[in-house]
Amino acid sequence: MVHSGCCTEDRFKEEKERKQGEQLRDDCCNSGSEKSQGMLALSISPNRRYLAISETVQEKPAITIYELSSIPCRKRKVLNNFDFQVQKFISMAFSPDSKYLLAQTSPPESNLVYWLWEKQKVMAIVRIDTQNNPVYQVSFSPQDNTQVCVTGNGMFKLLRFAEGTLKQTSFQRGEPQNYLAHTWVADDKIVVGTDTGKLFLFESGDQRWETSIMVKEPTNGSKSLDVIQESESLIEFPPVSSPLPSYEQMVAASSHSQMSMPQVFAIAAYSKGFACSAGPGRVLLFEKMEEKDFYRESREIRIPVDPQSNDPSQSDKQDVLCLCFSPSEETLVASTSKNQLYSITMSLTEISKGEPAHFEYLMYPLHSAPITGLATCIRKPLIATCSLDRSIRLWNYETNTLELFKEYQEEAYSISLHPSGHFIVVGFADKLRLMNLLIDDIRSFKEYSVRGCGECSFSNGGHLFAAVNGNVIHVYTTTSLENISSLKGHTGKIRSIVWNADDSKLISGGTDGAVYEWNLSTGKRETECVLKSCSYNCVTVSPDAKIIFAVGSDHTLKEIADSLILREISAFDVTYTAIVISHSGRMMFVGTSVGTIRAMKYPLPLQKEFNEYQAHAGPITKMLLTFDDQFLLTAAEDGCLFTWKVFDKDGRGIKREREVGFAEEVLVTKTDMEEKAQVMLELKTRVEELKMENEYQLRLKDMNYSEKIKELTDKFIQEMESLKTKNQVLRTEKEKQDVYHHEHIEDLLDKQSRELQDMECCNNQKLLLEYEKYQELQLKSQRMQEEYEKQLRDNDETKSQALEELTEFYEAKLQEKTTLLEEAQEDVRQQLREFEETKKQIEEDEDREIQDIKTKYEKKLRDEKESNLRLKGETGIMRKKFSSLQKEIEERTNDIETLKGEQMKLQGVIKSLEKDIQGLKREIQERDETIQDKEKRIYDLKKKNQELGKFKFVLDYKIKELKKQIEPRENEIRVMKEQIQEMEAELENFHKQNTQLELNITELWQKLRATDQEMRRERQKERDLEALVKRFKTDLHNCVAYIQEPRLLKEKVRGLFEKYVQRADMVEIAGLNTDLQQEYTRQREHLERNLATLKKKVVKEGELHRTDYVRIMQENVSLIKEINELRRELKFTRSQVYDLEAALKLTKKVRPQEVSETEPSRDMLSTAPTARLNEQEETGRIIEMQRLEIQRLRDQIQEQEQVTGFHTLAGVRLPSLSNSEVDLEVKTN
Repeated sequence: MVHSGCCTEDRFKEEKERKQGEQLRDDCCNSGSEKSQGMLALSISPNRRYLAISETVQEKPAITIYELSSIPCRKRKVLNNFDFQVQKFISMAFSPDSKYLLAQTSPPESNLVYWLWEKQKVMAIVRIDTQNNPVYQVSFSPQDNTQVCVTGNGMFKLLRFAEGTLKQTSFQRGEPQNYLAHTWVADDKIVVGTDTGKLFLFESGDQRWETSIMVKEPTNGSKSLDVIQESESLIEFPPVSSPLPSYEQMVAASSHSQMSMPQVFAIAAYSKGFACSAGPGRVLLFEKMEEKDFYRESREIRIPVDPQSNDPSQSDKQDVLCLCFSPSEETLVASTSKNQLYSITMSLTEISKGEPAHFEYLMYPLHSAPITGLATCIRKPLIATCSLDRSIRLWNYETNTLELFKEYQEEAYSISLHPSGHFIVVGFADKLRLMNLLIDDIRSFKEYSVRGCGECSFSNGGHLFAAVNGNVIHVYTTTSLENISSLKGHTGKIRSIVWNADDSKLISGGTDGAVYEWNLSTGKRETECVLKSCSYNCVTVSPDAKIIFAVGSDHTLKEIADSLILREISAFDVTYTAIVISHSGRMMFVGTSVGTIRAMKYPLPLQKEFNEYQAHAGPITKMLLTFDDQFLLTAAEDGCLFTWKVFDKDGRGIKREREVGFAEEVLVTKTDMEEKAQVMLELKTRVEELKMENEYQLRLKDMNYSEKIKELTDKFIQEMESLKTKNQVLRTEKEKQDVYHHEHIEDLLDKQSRELQDMECCNNQKLLLEYEKYQELQLKSQRMQEEYEKQLRDNDETKSQALEELTEFYEAKLQEKTTLLEEAQEDVRQQLREFEETKKQIEEDEDREIQDIKTKYEKKLRDEKESNLRLKGETGIMRKKFSSLQKEIEERTNDIETLKGEQMKLQGVIKSLEKDIQGLKREIQERDETIQDKEKRIYDLKKKNQELGKFKFVLDYKIKELKKQIEPRENEIRVMKEQIQEMEAELENFHKQNTQLELNITELWQKLRATDQEMRRERQKERDLEALVKRFKTDLHNCVAYIQEPRLLKEKVRGLFEKYVQRADMVEIAGLNTDLQQEYTRQREHLERNLATLKKKVVKEGELHRTDYVRIMQENVSLIKEINELRRELKFTRSQVYDLEAALKLTKKVRPQEVSETEPSRDMLSTAPTARLNEQEETGRIIEMQRLEIQRLRDQIQEQEQVTGFHTLAGVRLPSLSNSEVDLEVKTN
């Protein structure tokens, strides 16, 4: 796996060190906690904001919660101080609102912890299992924070958080199963999977549905997955006779038997149902049935066969351990037992009908075993890795992608990449192979009989490479591929080799504690340093080749020069496993056995001064720097490859020593090039053919479009002329309506003048009446003020008395509570004494009873099994008694705690009552002040409310009438607009259909013309042949005349032969005839295929047109019905409007005119609705005029009120406007 870690920036204290120190940085993700020994469990919150990670830090468990919304991610909380025993957390889950965290500890504690994580508060803790059975998964209900589910070996428990504890709400029935995974499909429904391939649906803890999955493995290698059993009710199955097998036993058993039960390791729910793992390389999708609350298998998804693998059949035999849907449910991601990540888009599963869908790699295939070899080159941004999973992979560290990947039969222990990036040397278990890196393959071209090569390395110049064979180093040349020297001297296994800068020397270190420097020109050792107490893991050399650095098992970093150890720097309780120095000689990086990386400055400091970064979950095996010192590469036993960006202390990137662009050349074989050239030629010919076809089709389309444009222009001209005529007709109608409106307005003005005179008379009378009422109300208000003053005085006296009584009452209560507290304390003391005495008596009684039981047991040991059973029952009874006594003790302690709590509560009540008394006194004062203000405010508001109520009633009535007049017109306009839009859409559809049909007709006409031309050509050929035959007959007839003269006959026949037939022509004609026949057959087949496809298209388009026509007809019918209904409604509304106008007696003058007309014309009928609408507008104008008159009268009233000594009284009710409006209507009539 390629990972990237982000390291925190540690600052050196001194300014000198700040300039010299170096750092690692990456922008992708956060590393684990400092000194972390590995991550055990992950959980992401439902709102996608928080991520919880279970870690082991310095052999202590911890839960770290990161905030994902911040960039970069930051630690929000760290839970590491626990009041309970815990070894590690194996499963976690966030609540639906992301406020609570559920965590399950490992056996033997097996505690389930319920956290309010933001406050680091444990809300509840409960022990799930007492038999050390493993717990696999815990989860919250998707809608309820208090409901929890736990599954494990032989356990399925539903718990609810209530009153500070987690209580079990359901108890398992039937035979216990090994429940491996579960998921919530609804608020109270859970699907659970077992290790025997069974799926259960539980609703509120009761089993509702069950199914079993069986993987069939026929001898031919193909597999079929069938659901073999379903039950819709509770079914009890016979218990399993043999114990449950482990994962390895299941794999071994499946190779011997053709039938094996799949293990359901993972289940994930989505909107339609759920997905579950169903054996090796399989995932099943279950969907909910519409009729019932059960599920059926809908689709199957498989892990595809890997063509790059040496055994492709093994790629789909990996178990799916985890499943996860994206928030939009568009993709499903799966992780497997071989550390691979796969994904699939859910839309692809719906497309594949009947056949199983296949996963794809999420990014690229990853290593599934420890990485043993790591190499990089100069001319390309490539990283080469080899692993115990028998694979070689080439990565690009600039694009973070996998370039090449190939698996082999043997394990690979070491790898080296040529500086040019075109070759690699790999040490396999059986041989050492030199390989070419092609554009899409890794191909071997030389093998050496070096078994189990643990280290190999190309020289810096690339002309040599060294390979380790046990304790011997073989040096080969890359030009002649021969062994030029063998370096012998080590007594133990060589663990590391490194070249100096000019490739003149080779440094090696091994398990024998020796570090040798070899001169390649002589093949002898130049310097040596042997320390048998240390087993070296890795060596490196400074850029000037003067100092050798070595790390090993003695927890130190050694600096060696001239066969002497100059310095030993302590590793501080860790083992260094890898070391590398930069090409610039300014920095050094060291890998440890706990997976951390230490960045040091060079020269090495005397004190503990380095930056340490958490990286891998296992010992680091290999470490390299790229040629330009930009990236640090690390590989470890956890199968991960990390790329680190190197920065200095100020955050600047390391400058390259020399700017050399990366090469883009690749190796390609001649056969591959020829194949690709042939494919290119075929594709070019195909492109030319397609161009010709497209040009022909474009010409046809241009012709069709030109004809259509002509037709459309003609149509538009006709429509324009028709619109012009309509416009003229509408203008004449408009002039007529204008004349009618002018006459109508004059009539209305006369009406208005009369109504205004009537209104003035009525309003003068009303004003006189209102003035008299106003004086009466003023007298009433004075009396009311006097009464209110008396009531206020009485209220003040009653309040003072009530306060005195309340103080006396509460003081008496306080005395009673103090006495009760003293009595309760005495009772508690008495109960404690009694409890101690009863405890002593119970202990003495238990000791006596135990002695009696022992004597009885010794006497009756020789009796039969019945006496043993009876004694066991007695001991069980005693245990129950003991447990009941313990419960009583606990209850007593709880009672004491509750009494203490009540005492504290009572003291709090006393304090709160004192505060209440003071608050009441303040409130009485404040209320006295506010009462006066509120009374004034009430007096003003009453006036305003009365006036506003009257205005509101009048305005509401007028608004309703106006809305009734406006709404019918708006509805008609809306309906007509919708009809116009629908008709335009139908016109567009008809135009499209006509154009398509015209295109089809033109194509058929062109085909017919082509066939006619072919017929003409054939007929011309036939005429030419007939003329040739006639000529031949005449010449032959002339030859017959010389039948008596053989010599002349022979010459004539020869002339005929030379004239009509020649041998070369016959041969060519025969060959041409065969070629023509073949070409003719090919063209005929091509045309027949095209004809068949065209026929199919015509049939499909005909069906589509037929369905469109039926749909359009149905829509037209429905639209016609709607139009008829709307017309009826319109008629009905018009009649209602007419009736209302008649009721208001506003159309009284119009009706006599209509009655007097003896024979009304059709034009009058058509203009009647418009006349009614004009009358409605006129009534609206009348109402507006009345509103203005009312406003004028109100202004006059306000002016009179502003006069000194003239005020309105509260409580005066003006006469309702309804009566006045009725009077107005009578007068207007």
